[in-house]
Amino acid sequence: MKKLVLSIAVFLAVFSCKTNPFTGKSTLNFYSNSQMFPMAFAQYDEFLSENKVVKGTTDAQMITRVGQRIASAAERWLDANGYPGYLKDYQWEYNLVQDETVNAWCMPGGKIVVYTGILPITQNETGVAVVMGHEVAHALADHGAQRMSAGMIQQIGAVAGNVAIQDPEKRNMFNTAYGLGSTVGVMLPFSRSHETEADRIGLQIMAIAGYNPDEAARLWERMKAQSGGQAPPEFLSTHPSNDTRISNLTAWAPAAKQEARKFGVTSFK
Repeated sequence: MKKLVLSIAVFLAVFSCKTNPFTGKSTLNFYSNSQMFPMAFAQYDEFLSENKVVKGTTDAQMITRVGQRIASAAERWLDANGYPGYLKDYQWEYNLVQDETVNAWCMPGGKIVVYTGILPITQNETGVAVVMGHEVAHALADHGAQRMSAGMIQQIGAVAGNVAIQDPEKRNMFNTAYGLGSTVGVMLPFSRSHETEADRIGLQIMAIAGYNPDEAARLWERMKAQSGGQAPPEFLSTHPSNDTRISNLTAWAPAAKQEARKFGVTSFK
């Protein structure tokens, strides 16, 4: 049984990789778009039916406008870099939801929600573009499918350990150590790497869409001020610290502008 479990894990790891077009790196991904997207679309529709969607306001129109520009910029980049048709199964949708939570998210396949609670921090359309670029980048890089794939590997490891260890006391010790070690040592760094990757890809896309990438670091300075320093240590978090993000985004902004110039974008709003 142990050998079977390990064999399955190795098979999945070796034969379930997909290339990230923005980094050129292979990623662990057991799920195709045809598996992920219908589930995501159904969950998105359910969420909208249970929450207050803001329609017809200036802010709601801005969310749609920014989203469309970001998605169009992503498609231009992908087409120009040898990935035509990459977005053919995506169904972009952008909704503003009445909720004071400071958050936004994008489900696989391009289903995006922005909460009204984040708008005082974004302050303007360019600030919204920072958020939207980041969220769109998650969808473009298949981060949702990768997290599910990593979770499957984590579960297989737990099963293998429990099959191999017959002594109940040792098994309990293993489960405690494995749960903590795999979370802090693997899953949380994995999540932080996705957030960092989405920051970088999003910065590039927003610049191609004509938005000033310098605004990204300023947004996170406002995020830091809003949090009041109340955040867990970075190694215990799913996200990089505010200071790490500010430093990264500041360093990456010139390259994002340079990339945008390849598409004829020389001025930014």
